[in-house]
Amino acid sequence: MAKIQLEYSAVTDFFVEPHGLSRQEVIAVRKQAIYQYRNQLLGQRLNRSVENSDFSKSAFGKPFLPDFPSFHFNHSHSQQHYVLASSEKIASIGVDIEDLNRKVRFDAMAQHSFHPEELLHWEGCEHDPDFWFKVWTTKEAVLKASGLGIRVNLNELNTQCHPEQNGGMCSHPAIGTFAYQNIQLPHVMLTVAWQSEQSCRGFHLPKIELNVL
Repeated sequence: MAKIQLEYSAVTDFFVEPHGLSRQEVIAVRKQAIYQYRNQLLGQRLNRSVENSDFSKSAFGKPFLPDFPSFHFNHSHSQQHYVLASSEKIASIGVDIEDLNRKVRFDAMAQHSFHPEELLHWEGCEHDPDFWFKVWTTKEAVLKASGLGIRVNLNELNTQCHPEQNGGMCSHPAIGTFAYQNIQLPHVMLTVAWQSEQSCRGFHLPKIELNVL
């Protein structure tokens, strides 16, 4: 069975904000700490040391490890949390994570970024912030899995998210068909997505293993 492994942790587990630096300097130091943590986790999965110089990027900027063509990964971080998704069988994977206490202009962002069908559900669930984060992280995870990032307009991608469901499938002519799983934890919404096609045998969910570090 295909498996996607998720490594989840708090940013404070590997980064303590230094004092006496400018905001730009703190951002730069934090970015390097995140990359080092990603490399550490990937190294544990691959049983070898992983350095920044080991990575290459696709034409659209998605990083990969050319020495391990059958190993696939994607990572995401919010202000407070981090997640790494990896798989040895599923090539096109993407992951996104958001803190549920993030300050967002929910309705304004929904009007700008949601597909009309998503807006109907947004209205129907009385502007539930959890649903907003479900839609947002699904869009980000699907587009990251496709490798195109935000080159597809967010409001053109109908995720098919539903307030009472935590996973599904969506399609867009520019990227194809993707499946996704939403995972709501106490303080975050996490979504992992992967390229998938509906077949006559139905939709098969890979095993998703969440490791809280």
